[in-house]
Amino acid sequence: MSFSMRTKNELSREMPENKCCQLAELSALIRMSGTIQLAGFQKVNIKIVTENAAIARKIFTLIKKCFGIHTELRVRKNKLLKKNNHYVIIISSEAGANEILTDVGILRCKENTFSLDYSIPQNLIEKNCCRRSYVRGAFLGAGSVSDPEKTYHLEFVNNSEKHSEDLKELLWQYDLSAKTVIRKNSHIVYVKEGDCIVDLLNIMGAHAALLKLENIRIVKEMRNNVNRIVNCETANLNKIVNASIRQINNIEYIQKTEGFKILPDNLREIAEVRLNYREASLKELGQMLDPPVGKSGVNHRLRKIEKIADRIRSGKGGAK
Repeated sequence: MSFSMRTKNELSREMPENKCCQLAELSALIRMSGTIQLAGFQKVNIKIVTENAAIARKIFTLIKKCFGIHTELRVRKNKLLKKNNHYVIIISSEAGANEILTDVGILRCKENTFSLDYSIPQNLIEKNCCRRSYVRGAFLGAGSVSDPEKTYHLEFVNNSEKHSEDLKELLWQYDLSAKTVIRKNSHIVYVKEGDCIVDLLNIMGAHAALLKLENIRIVKEMRNNVNRIVNCETANLNKIVNASIRQINNIEYIQKTEGFKILPDNLREIAEVRLNYREASLKELGQMLDPPVGKSGVNHRLRKIEKIADRIRSGKGGAK
């Protein structure tokens, strides 16, 4: 089971106690996953489709709690993929579809004319608890969250541009940096930062998913820190090895061409020690000298040897 599916199953078990919150969540669910069908003059039917049985049960329960209506529930096989069922909830006009759509702020009736309003009804999200319920319903209706092992991404898929903008503004009220994009004629509201997704899961009430995500984030951060340390140490080791090879090549070149006789005593001493202890660090080389020399002093002498080797290669002679 995917992380997104586990999150939705958890949220499906979260039932608001207050009717105002139940109505707000149902309003979001219908907007995100419902369709309205004309059934005659001033009559409409509501059809809500989901692939998640837990979400279907929650929608059924919310409608019963808010309106006392027993809806028709159908299970339809997905003939294309032959694995997932589609759960279809149908509310006819006779059963009270018009009343439901009016109460959730979708259907507007004025002078015997109907109009559809896709914006978020402000009267349903006046309280913070109702706003949280609305966001939860929107996620259950058409939301998804990526596997945090791979990436941090949570999104809501909207058919209405107006609703996507309202939902983005609603998320910004919680300081969540939500953004919108159009993908395949759908309006997507998405959040990508890990901290924002954690906050959003907390707002919706998905506490188990939140803890799972936080554990994964901690492990990933530790893994990344270890990788950075290893990469840094590897880079430093490569740098030390390359410098040692270059120093030894310079010393051997001087030895084969001009000989150590051209080197001052202090340079000849460090050259001999470097050849005898090829894997030693600069600090260790300095401790072998008489008298001992610090790391910077050893590096200074080896740089002088490198300049002498370069002068010999260019034909300008040895030490000066």
